[in-house]
Amino acid sequence: MTRSPAPDRHQSWTHDPSEPRRSLRVVIGTETFPPDINGASHFAYRLARGLVARGHQVHVIAPAVQGTPVTEDMDGVTVHRMRSYRTPFHANFRLATPWQSTRALRPLLAELEPDVIHVQSHFLITRSLIGLAVGQGIPLVATNHFMPENLFDHVRVPSWLRRWAARLAWWDLIRLFSKARMITAPTPRAVQLLIDSGLARPALAISCGLDIERYQRRKAATDPAVRTVLFVGRLDEEKRVHELLKALPLIPAKLNVHADIVGDGSRRAALEELADRLGVRDRVRFRGFVPEDELLDAYAGCDVFCMPCIAELQSLATMEAMAAGKPVVAADAMALPHLARPGRNGWLYPPGNVPVLAARLTQVLSDDAARARMGQESREIISVHGVDRTLATFESVYRDAMGESRRLSPSTPDAADEHAGEPEGQAKRRVRQRSA
Repeated sequence: MTRSPAPDRHQSWTHDPSEPRRSLRVVIGTETFPPDINGASHFAYRLARGLVARGHQVHVIAPAVQGTPVTEDMDGVTVHRMRSYRTPFHANFRLATPWQSTRALRPLLAELEPDVIHVQSHFLITRSLIGLAVGQGIPLVATNHFMPENLFDHVRVPSWLRRWAARLAWWDLIRLFSKARMITAPTPRAVQLLIDSGLARPALAISCGLDIERYQRRKAATDPAVRTVLFVGRLDEEKRVHELLKALPLIPAKLNVHADIVGDGSRRAALEELADRLGVRDRVRFRGFVPEDELLDAYAGCDVFCMPCIAELQSLATMEAMAAGKPVVAADAMALPHLARPGRNGWLYPPGNVPVLAARLTQVLSDDAARARMGQESREIISVHGVDRTLATFESVYRDAMGESRRLSPSTPDAADEHAGEPEGQAKRRVRQRSA
């Protein structure tokens, strides 16, 4: 039996200006939302707030911060906090049981009558929303920010069990996401990961987007006697910040390189001990979580941004550093090659190869002119990731899921940018087509 060619699942889409713009009632389901500090939380908040600014009514459903159910207004977004419980795995992660969530969500959805439900994961609250959306015939959109590696350290999965656990986790995700009318992920690499894990449906690559101008307006306040390498993110296992610390002693002392570490997590104490053992503690500043103004200052004041993580589906922190005009040295893993272009705006290094990481950081920090050029290239590369484009694209995705329009058109700038540098034959095979 012959099969018709499968549609390309690396599609990226943008808003058609002729698309009618009627106000929508959108429910966003997420397991993490501010005050949580992580990429998925920031994306959900930015998406919700941006949709409200574009005239839509947005309701976010998330775990309660203090455990007790509450409904609150956050910058025009109505946030419904579901009953939740502490877990031993992570100080800020709270568990909302699917059965309690389902009981609370059924009457809430009947009251809200949403045009579309957009889930950001498949775990607990979002698992309940997926079931209710399918059962009630509500158009469902699903976006993936998940990799098993993001959880293994928190839930103490032993190394010998991780391969099996990862397969089970992907099977569960694909099973649930396949019920959605539209499936998205932040990058073509993240879409490919879904396909490799068994997704047999088309999925769209849509950048998380960011307010680029916000990072470009900050004035740099640098110390000419010091070269600063910045890392921003959770201090957890998969972020591999220890590689950056181990690279510091290998960089020539004359450059006077310091590391600025912004963020907190399960590995902070171990990283501080490592810095002591390496003899670089006086050149490493562990800042923990910082206010937004301090974070903007950190981006503006660094000389180069380093992202050693091996589990980034897009990396908002790297995008923010690029928006601030900084070169990037990153692990050659997952979606980071979409952002760090070797020789153009920075360098990649093989994950785990600390000497190469040190050499790349030395290369960037030794040449002021090249560093300035690379910073400008970062701004150019990130220019297609503006949040307005992301919001318009999701508006079109919602309408498409609702059956109101078939006018999603290929997003040529994004697609060209995401796949820059791939072999010509591979690029030619990437024919964008809609499934019937």
